[in-house]
Amino acid sequence: MSVGLVSLIVLLIAAVGYMMGRRKALSSAGGDIRKLHSLPSYYGQTVLLFAAVPAFLLMFVWLFFQPIYIESSVTGMISPSDIAEGSSESLVMADVRRIAGGLDQLLVQGDLSEDDISRMRADETNVRERLAQAGVALGSDVQQSVFEAAKAYRGQNSALWMAMVVAVLALSLAGAVFSYMKIAPSYRARNVSEAAIKAILILSSMVAILTTVGIVFSLLFETAHFFRLYPAKDFFFNATWNPQFRGGSDLGILPLLWGTLYVSFIALLFAVPIGLFAAIYLSEYASPRLRSIAKPAIEILAGIPTIVYGLFALITVGPMLRDYFAQPLGLGASSSSVMTAGIVMAIMLIPFVSSLSDDIINAVPQAMRDGSFGLGATHSETIKQVVLPAALPGIVGAVLLAASRAIGETMIVVMGAGAAAKLSLNPFEAMTTITVKIVSQLTGDTEFASPETLVAFALGLSLFVITLGLNVLALYIVRKYREQYE
Repeated sequence: MSVGLVSLIVLLIAAVGYMMGRRKALSSAGGDIRKLHSLPSYYGQTVLLFAAVPAFLLMFVWLFFQPIYIESSVTGMISPSDIAEGSSESLVMADVRRIAGGLDQLLVQGDLSEDDISRMRADETNVRERLAQAGVALGSDVQQSVFEAAKAYRGQNSALWMAMVVAVLALSLAGAVFSYMKIAPSYRARNVSEAAIKAILILSSMVAILTTVGIVFSLLFETAHFFRLYPAKDFFFNATWNPQFRGGSDLGILPLLWGTLYVSFIALLFAVPIGLFAAIYLSEYASPRLRSIAKPAIEILAGIPTIVYGLFALITVGPMLRDYFAQPLGLGASSSSVMTAGIVMAIMLIPFVSSLSDDIINAVPQAMRDGSFGLGATHSETIKQVVLPAALPGIVGAVLLAASRAIGETMIVVMGAGAAAKLSLNPFEAMTTITVKIVSQLTGDTEFASPETLVAFALGLSLFVITLGLNVLALYIVRKYREQYE
């Protein structure tokens, strides 16, 4: 029974409980809703909430902790001698999960029975052939203990899955019956329903916070693992990026950090003035007809996929900059450059700055403009001395959003700036960014426990700290300006 089917059954129980609860409330009052403490729908809502919410919470928690429990239980069945040289425990556990999945698939297809699985051995040729049919390729050197661990993994997973299904459905039925039995004319169903909904809203608001905490802790743990394998001093101060995946790698962040900041600076250098000027014109000078056409046209840029911008940089902007600027000035001969990626990224960022700034400027009260006009200020003076200072916090937020978008961009940099990690001031040379290297280090058939792979988490944490620093700096600037303005 799949998660979707279990969820559907729980929703069905909740829906039936809603109708039965509403009907019982009406019958208990003799059909006169004036005798009820709450409206009939509230009585149905209490049954629905008690039937659905606890069951879904249990299912979520169970699905989160079940793999952790099975992994810790099965890992003990694998001895250090079962781990081949050059491999790791994580790779062996990946094989265990693949074999367990293949056995499950063969069981569902009817090619194997439970008795067949219990008698299977890793060194049998027909076992490898059957698993190959299920998409699992076994080598002849697979240890019997690893195969037994896979069978134990599959057995525990199946048993715990069935236990979860029974527990979730039982809790759903128990919640529905409990709430249904409490229905009476004096039952404060509205208070219970609103309190439950309030708790759900609070829980929903915690999702973003808990997600952020989970991301940060996952980055911290894997980064700490990386620094146990590679010196932190070399990572932060080495000016060479040369991962070898065979030992002797140089993994310095400085060239990647420089490329990230350089490309983002050029993008913001073009995007912020153009976007801000467009926002001022649309909000203060443009006619309603022109505004209704120009603003949607600008916002279309935000909906274009970044791969399209990357192709535009590779095919059009890069060759144009090379032929008309880089080669005549003797600054380079490649179409992939920081300037190419920066200009194309600026085009992508213009709607972020323009649209948000336009909304913020329009939110400035008209009374402030009228007061400025009444004191004899011109339109341009009012914009410079009244409107823009009042809208500064929102404008800073728009610029910060654009900066974060620029720092995290990948496809435009890959296709427009290249993949060379270097320290250079020439904007017409190929460079790369942190996000590009995060992708490259985590793709391919590489050992996850190696420093060359774990470095991606250290790069991600560094990028997170940079973005957090931008937020703190922006808040400081806004608060300081607000104090002066007020």
